[in-house]
Amino acid sequence: MTLLKRYVLRLFISLKYITANVVDRNNGRIVATASTVEHSIKNTLECGRSCNAKAATVVGEVLAMRLKVEGLHQGEGRGIHVDVNKEVEKKGFKNRTKIWAIVNSLKNSGVKLILDDNDDDNTSRPNF
Repeated sequence: MTLLKRYVLRLFISLKYITANVVDRNNGRIVATASTVEHSIKNTLECGRSCNAKAATVVGEVLAMRLKVEGLHQGEGRGIHVDVNKEVEKKGFKNRTKIWAIVNSLKNSGVKLILDDNDDDNTSRPNF
């Protein structure tokens, strides 16, 4: 069994909610999660009927904090993998800003991320 991509970031984005999970692929378990569904996060946001990039940033910050508490913000030295292009493809182009808001928020909070996107010209990557 390979340990190359042990920890992977998975995102679930709808019009109303944003959820980010870090999954341990060796045993198929979620090791940390954050979502706008949680009362502690929901009450600090003014999403109304939809969640925006600001809400995505908060979700990323909370997930980073939880990863640090678990001691997994470095992904056991290997980092946490995220395939941005795959996430954009799954969630749709309209959610690209939310996806990058989560990714940038995690990176800015000290989480070691390994971007698995194969987009050499980075045309889908906004500048934050």
